[in-house]
Amino acid sequence: MNFKIHRGTKEIGGSCVEVWTENTRILLDFGMPLVEKDGKEFDFSKYKNLNVKELIDRGILPNIEGLYDNSKNLIDSVIISHPHQDHYGLSNFINEDVRHYLGEATHKIIEINNLFTPQEIHLKKTTYFEKSKKFKIGDISITPYWVDHSAFDAYSFLVEANCKSIFYSGDFRSHGRKAKVFYWFTHNAPQNVDYLLLEGTTIGRSGKLFNTEDEIETELTKLFKQQGKINLIHTSGQNIDRLVSVFRACIKTNKILVIDVYVATVLRELSKFAKVPYPSENFRNLKVIFPHYMCNRLDREGNKNVLYQFTKYKITKEEISNQAEKIVMVVRPSMQIDLEHINKIDGGNFIYSMWEGYLQKSTTKRFIDYLTNRKFTIHKIHTSGHADTETLKKMVEAIKPKNIVPIHTFEKYKYKNIFNEPIVELKDGETRSI
Repeated sequence: MNFKIHRGTKEIGGSCVEVWTENTRILLDFGMPLVEKDGKEFDFSKYKNLNVKELIDRGILPNIEGLYDNSKNLIDSVIISHPHQDHYGLSNFINEDVRHYLGEATHKIIEINNLFTPQEIHLKKTTYFEKSKKFKIGDISITPYWVDHSAFDAYSFLVEANCKSIFYSGDFRSHGRKAKVFYWFTHNAPQNVDYLLLEGTTIGRSGKLFNTEDEIETELTKLFKQQGKINLIHTSGQNIDRLVSVFRACIKTNKILVIDVYVATVLRELSKFAKVPYPSENFRNLKVIFPHYMCNRLDREGNKNVLYQFTKYKITKEEISNQAEKIVMVVRPSMQIDLEHINKIDGGNFIYSMWEGYLQKSTTKRFIDYLTNRKFTIHKIHTSGHADTETLKKMVEAIKPKNIVPIHTFEKYKYKNIFNEPIVELKDGETRSI
């Protein structure tokens, strides 16, 4: 068995790992980069008019035989670990005859993103795997391990062939609402794998333990108890753990949680897979706002029917104005025009609940400046979607790998200072045979 990390040995994001035998070739993830070569935020719009060859030449697409259109001897399959774009975001370039293996909820999230964002990733051939159930592609066996991560429906994978093994960690943590999943893993992990491809997103950051989602909920509850203030929170509409924390804090403080149509759609669809709150008769304190830009876009693209699903749970800008002190609203920079038509909210709380790196985006800066001018108090209440160093050590202790390969990290040279096992520092595109 052989493997090659096409991208990820020296950066976070854009994950892509090829594994092959004499008879079978698969990919683990096919993500969009997060950063340019100069370290700035990656912006695909600069490259959208380039063809596949030009994108390969620019290093945007990896040069993988049998993956793209007009290819001979197509790759056997692509396996997606979770629905974050840095793990699946280039899939629209893959030949539509290539089969994708992924979680059913992951596929649903990708389809929702097609509806609400400029993304156009339509997977024609899909097979859904289930946690802990081994499946085969040719002579390669894959076992998905469900993990705790800020993405819903996230997995690690044990890959086996010819009596050799690789464990691909994907993205994971142990301080979210599925912490018990990681605890279970430490008692049921595969043993003595040949290579552990271990994500190191947080290596190089502060060594302290990250706050748990329960602690985030406690912080939010304390803030929501302040009298006479609206609470606006900027968080990812796909960070279900965080949305649950916000919802639970609202229940404890008798607040109304207001979400937009996108978040409402995500929660409603994922409620089919897990017990999450969504706009319905069962969650009467959960209301839906219809943002100007979002609704216009859905209407313009012929998806106005999506809006009708939530009209029963609609809350108007006037209703928000008249009871602002009872409102907790999930917001995003594109909703500034909507906030301009909501009165009696000046002097409220704005909670930033995302990775701090996104604060450098010009849209986020302008949005925070706007709220500061309206005398909002800015709060940062967040925890990482990735493992801290102690959790990384626990995974290594559980698996007892023969070798560790740094991946999904900017700090691969620091692994040797953390782990006792042999560290294999590969380069992007370097082949390793087992």
